[in-house]
Amino acid sequence: MSQSAIVGFGMYLPARRIRSEEIARHWQQEPKSIAQGLGVHEKTVPDSGEDSFTMACEAGKQAIETAGIKPCQISALFVGSESHPYAVKPTSAMVASALSLDPFSHCADLEFACKAGTAGLQIIDAFVRSKQIAYGMAIGTDTAQSAPGDALEYTAAAGAAAIILGTDKAKSALCRIDATLSFTTDTPDFWRAEGDMYPQHAGRFTGEPGYFRHVRETVKAMLHSAKVKSQDVSHVVLHMPNAKFPLKIAKEFGFTRAQMEHGFIVEHIGNTYSACSLIGLVSVLQKAKKGDTILLVSYGSGAGSDAFLLTMLRDGVPLPEDPRSLEYLSYADYMKRPAIHA
Repeated sequence: MSQSAIVGFGMYLPARRIRSEEIARHWQQEPKSIAQGLGVHEKTVPDSGEDSFTMACEAGKQAIETAGIKPCQISALFVGSESHPYAVKPTSAMVASALSLDPFSHCADLEFACKAGTAGLQIIDAFVRSKQIAYGMAIGTDTAQSAPGDALEYTAAAGAAAIILGTDKAKSALCRIDATLSFTTDTPDFWRAEGDMYPQHAGRFTGEPGYFRHVRETVKAMLHSAKVKSQDVSHVVLHMPNAKFPLKIAKEFGFTRAQMEHGFIVEHIGNTYSACSLIGLVSVLQKAKKGDTILLVSYGSGAGSDAFLLTMLRDGVPLPEDPRSLEYLSYADYMKRPAIHA
């Protein structure tokens, strides 16, 4: 039976940034201790023309270009986000139209905190393997918000990543999906009620019962079911709410910094929520070599994790360099950013 494979990928990050030390100084906190504690030195900040829709379009366009296929060949699109521009108006329909995908497409918006992008990837994987479609696209995109002064303010970022799947027999097949599984519980570690401007979280409770339990159980289940040892995996991408959480899990399972390095992107862009683990995957796909294996594990508060075991079918493909210069903001300018909820 044919399996699904990544045939194209893309990502988009805003050029605007704010350094952790700039936020810390505003709140009269010690900049070095904040940066060392979270392991995040700066994060992306969306401009007035950048929202989850526009970033999804940019990432999707790049994915189509790397796949080398026509947009009309894509007949499924799932967009995962915590910050869809409209409460009632599908982002997926807007993106499908903007990118000129097949109008006879399966489209839907998904929401499962930070794992909504990988949830879409699982759905596309099932569509391809069942031969209902030839190509499908999953996108994770977010403009994450946080209350001023909250701990999340140091990490909540913006970005998008798009993955196109086809069969592993396709000429452009780059990386095969060998297995996927999920672990889900009702764990109230992070939430935003209808009408609230900013999300709330349960502080330290978001750690052990939330992130650590779900990622730990999912990694353990995937290694066991695939009969793979930690040292046999070439690249590991774990959801990155900060730098400390994924490194703690990596240490528990014996994953090395060498296995983590290509997908460990949180230090300089922050936590892009639904896009986070997919951006990590995109970073690995550019540098991995034929035969390399990749373990991808996302996490979404509320709570659940998706795991994927993948194998590179050929050497990775670098994305074009971003010609834009980075723009670093003062805290005053940062507070003028668009008020997009997440």
